[in-house]
Amino acid sequence: MENVDSEKEAADDYKLYATFEDYEEFVTLRDQFLALDLYSDSASEENRADAILHRKITMIFDKYQEQPYLLDPYLEHLFAPVVETLKNHAKKFVSSSSVAVAKWRLHLLALLVYHFIKFRGYKTITRFFPHEIADLTVVLDYITAPNSPAQDSTQWPLRYTVLLWLSLVCMIPFDLEQFDEAGHAGETATRIEQVAKSFLGKAGVDREGAAILLSRLYMRKDMISRFPGFLSYALESMDGLVDPFLAMGILRVVCEVAKLGSAEQVQHQKASLLQLAQILEGNQQLMGNTLIRKLRTKLIARVVIRLLPAKTRRLRAKARALALAGSTPVDDALDEEDIEVPEEVESVLEELFKALRDKDTIVRYSAAKGVARICERLPADFAEQVLDQVLQLFAIHSIAVASIYDMPSVAESTWHGACLACAEMARRGLIPDERLAELVGWLFKALYFDIRKGAHSIGSNVRDAASYVLWSLARAQSVEALKPHALDLARHLVTVSLFDREIHIRRAASAAFQEYVGRTSLFPHGIDVLRKTDFYAIGIRRNAFLVAAPEVAEHEEYRQFLIDHLLSVTLRHWDPAMRQIGAQSLRAICELDLGSLGPQAASRTARLLKVPDPGDVHGALLALTELAAAFRDSSSSQELESERRKVFAFLSTVPLKTIQSPRQELIAEAACRFIAAGISYPETQHAQSTVPYWRQVVDSGLKSRSDTVQEAAAAALAAVSRLVDCSAVVDRLIKEFEEGSQQMQQSLARVLGVLDYATHQHGVEKAVRCLLRIVDRRSGSQGIEARRNAFASMPNILSNVSLKLEQDLSAELVCKMTDALLDGLTDYSSDERGDVGSWVRIACVKGLASFIETLFARASAVHDFPSYLPSEDFHNAVGGILKQGVERLDNVRQQAGESFIRVLLLPPPVVEEPQRWRIRGEAKMKELFLSDNESVGWNDSSWLFPRVVQLLDIERYREQLLGGIILSTSTKTDSTQRPVASALVTYALQLPIASDAPDKYDQRGLARDLLAQAQKNPGSNNVVIPILQTYNVLLEADAFENLPQDAQGLQTLRSLLSLVCRNVARLKNPQRIAVSMRCLVSLLPIKELQRDCISQVSQYLAHQYPRVRADTAEYLYLVLSSKETGLETEEVEEILLETEWSSQDMAMVDGAVKRCIDLLQNAQST
Repeated sequence: MENVDSEKEAADDYKLYATFEDYEEFVTLRDQFLALDLYSDSASEENRADAILHRKITMIFDKYQEQPYLLDPYLEHLFAPVVETLKNHAKKFVSSSSVAVAKWRLHLLALLVYHFIKFRGYKTITRFFPHEIADLTVVLDYITAPNSPAQDSTQWPLRYTVLLWLSLVCMIPFDLEQFDEAGHAGETATRIEQVAKSFLGKAGVDREGAAILLSRLYMRKDMISRFPGFLSYALESMDGLVDPFLAMGILRVVCEVAKLGSAEQVQHQKASLLQLAQILEGNQQLMGNTLIRKLRTKLIARVVIRLLPAKTRRLRAKARALALAGSTPVDDALDEEDIEVPEEVESVLEELFKALRDKDTIVRYSAAKGVARICERLPADFAEQVLDQVLQLFAIHSIAVASIYDMPSVAESTWHGACLACAEMARRGLIPDERLAELVGWLFKALYFDIRKGAHSIGSNVRDAASYVLWSLARAQSVEALKPHALDLARHLVTVSLFDREIHIRRAASAAFQEYVGRTSLFPHGIDVLRKTDFYAIGIRRNAFLVAAPEVAEHEEYRQFLIDHLLSVTLRHWDPAMRQIGAQSLRAICELDLGSLGPQAASRTARLLKVPDPGDVHGALLALTELAAAFRDSSSSQELESERRKVFAFLSTVPLKTIQSPRQELIAEAACRFIAAGISYPETQHAQSTVPYWRQVVDSGLKSRSDTVQEAAAAALAAVSRLVDCSAVVDRLIKEFEEGSQQMQQSLARVLGVLDYATHQHGVEKAVRCLLRIVDRRSGSQGIEARRNAFASMPNILSNVSLKLEQDLSAELVCKMTDALLDGLTDYSSDERGDVGSWVRIACVKGLASFIETLFARASAVHDFPSYLPSEDFHNAVGGILKQGVERLDNVRQQAGESFIRVLLLPPPVVEEPQRWRIRGEAKMKELFLSDNESVGWNDSSWLFPRVVQLLDIERYREQLLGGIILSTSTKTDSTQRPVASALVTYALQLPIASDAPDKYDQRGLARDLLAQAQKNPGSNNVVIPILQTYNVLLEADAFENLPQDAQGLQTLRSLLSLVCRNVARLKNPQRIAVSMRCLVSLLPIKELQRDCISQVSQYLAHQYPRVRADTAEYLYLVLSSKETGLETEEVEEILLETEWSSQDMAMVDGAVKRCIDLLQNAQST
């Protein structure tokens, strides 16, 4: 059920709704919540129930958080009863403040109102607050009363709600003085002002509510006269202020007034407002706060906007529609003769340009919007000067650098701010056609802005903003203005949408491309390219590079540009993964016309090999590797062989010292991969080789400490082995590496498995014997990686020589490999990395399955098949795989399950008596594991174990299966232990006590087999503890409750009792002691064993370790009180509870033990 719930929640997270589907449920829950009594104290249980009810409502909000507009048609009906309840409470409190209110329920009510506001925004929600004139007194008296709940520090949602309510009431056009008492004119306004100011410096949302209240108060016509007083208060407060919260509150007030107040009000106070910004600028402590810098930027921009004429100048607001109709675009410009630009505009613009270079995005974005909004109101020549200044920002860090990649990291902020400003201006149609070429030129550079900084890069926000500018231009500029730039725009946008590292940049560029295609129809093959590079196609990087890019490159207009970008940018990228996938994309594009494009790309790529930057060399080697592989795999490979040799010759450009440098593992790996793809027969001959040192490259790769370099070197040697006989190399490697370091043994084990023994023999028998020596636990390698690689190589060799199996490998050698693989299944090595033996076990599981598949496939061609795969070995392999399939690690189970299903589906070998190699219980296994329509992995323990325990009925695989189940039952991993324990108990309870039917298990056999595994090595804690834990699981579930009815079963339980009571005082392992104690106590309810259990339990109750004594007393009490023992145990239970078992007073403990045992023995005898 937990999995189902989690899947449902995950599905809800990604679900898109078409309407408010939970309306009925929401109304029901809301009505239940509003029915709660606000004036009666509730108990803690009721508080929990109230919180759960509230949480159910908020969870519905959470479901629609991404689509809040869906609630708009129902919003008033949903919200009105909630706020009405709050209003009734406020009225009741004001009329009788002595009424006690349930603070918790009031908090939840206010919190519900806050969730509405958070969900849909305060501007939308405040429209539904009560707004009668009479409400002013109610709200004001409520929030100012000394004993008001709003004064409680924990009631922040209530304060925020009441402040917003008061701000709405203040907007009603009535005279505030009508609420003043005679002779106290302005008292009401003063009270409102004081209330708001008292919350203006708070850290929570009540500061926002207070700021909105004050701003709306000062925007009233009858309150405008109070605004200068507030500004004086603000100027005094800001002087030397260190509290950022008060500064934020004050700035929020003046920003709202500057935005929504009358123009006259702002113009009259412009000096004070700008002085406030100036004081802030001198306060370094406050200017370090991002939000304060953002609010200051908003303030100065809004002040200047209100100083300029309200009519905006949009060059092309309506031009597009007119142009499409064939009319001449209208320049809706201002009548500029009478415009006088205030002197403050220039200084404010300077500050905004400075803010465009701020370190934080939100400040830059506010500045960008401010610049664009000011330009809307300026005459054309002034606006063009502003555009000049914005474009100059691009050049600040570009003058003295060779390329965009050499810029300082501080340039990121400048370029991003400039792009945002250009985008906002472009959106408003403020870019003249004659400046378009200059702007587009800078944007093409910004699309590739990517500066390396340590282990990562910066500039993704610049590229994103550049895409935003181009998108804006598509919406605002005329088709005629865009036409000269169309081809370049198309090429750059499609390149970024395909080859940028970040998904959001690719999608932004794709959106811009789509905008141009839809609005201008200027891009070549626009619809077709858009289909290939849509939102989903370029969402996955691999798909963008390897599928979409070759499809786009089918069009000649884009092909060369894409290739140029890959060669000049992607292959030189700071991220190795980008260089890798860029090389693959280059190959895919060149394969469109390999004979022409391949050689050109190879010669251009080779130039990067001479660059001192190792990243460039690595990218070049990767690209040459892909091109060499393309020449090799082409249908015209014979004609292109000369080109492949030319490509291979480029390797000589890279100094051997660079490849062998221990710090250049990426280059070493790429060089080995290059050799694997480009090597040809003439290159293997010393006299004809164009790269004489390629053997040294491979040798150094094989000796590398890096796994990836070793793997690449092994692949290179494998490619050579397909061309010439490498027997001498194999002999040398075995001689040098077998006695070398663990890394060398690891490399040797990998190499021996990848050589092509089918083409040349390469000393295959020596290779197999070497692998067998490596995996020999007594004298082989101590490195787990070497053993894993050796086991992985064995099935590769067998598969390689399968066509001439009897000629290359004897039956004895194959059987030795099989035995080694079976032995590897018992490797449970561990170190600081954890269960590293699982690597070996997984390799062996795969190896055994592969052995069986290979030998079954060649059975008819092998004269003495039983000698190569004896039936006993086959069944041992099946049992071993099944054991791994029920063990504790999910990844091991999954691999074992996949391998087992492959073996299960194999047809029987074509030999005499094929039934000897048929899996026992095959029909039952297919029914259990292959009948489900949907494929469920073996790593899902809740699906697997209820099925797999049924295989214990099959006697041939029972021992191995039981061994695996024991290990899983004793694991500490709860997700495995719970399902396997539950499945085993359910299975055991269904078993008969005894049965003589074939392939039918019974409780007697289960108990006997468990004990037999423990008795094989009773001194090993690793063996005994898991078995005792399994016994304890079964005993606690009363699975063996009826077993004493069988004589053999009773004898097995007596043997178990003997095992857990033997040498208790000499046991040192705490886990062994604890599980033995639990088994002993769990046997106590069995009447046939009670006397012996009672006499032995004293060993644990009086144990030398205090923790053991305490745990024994606790567990004994639990068993005596919860299970039917047939004994009167009340006095014993009382002693167990009252005695301090961890006490150091052993005399007292011994006395308590004696009394417990005597009482139990007396009760048992009666």
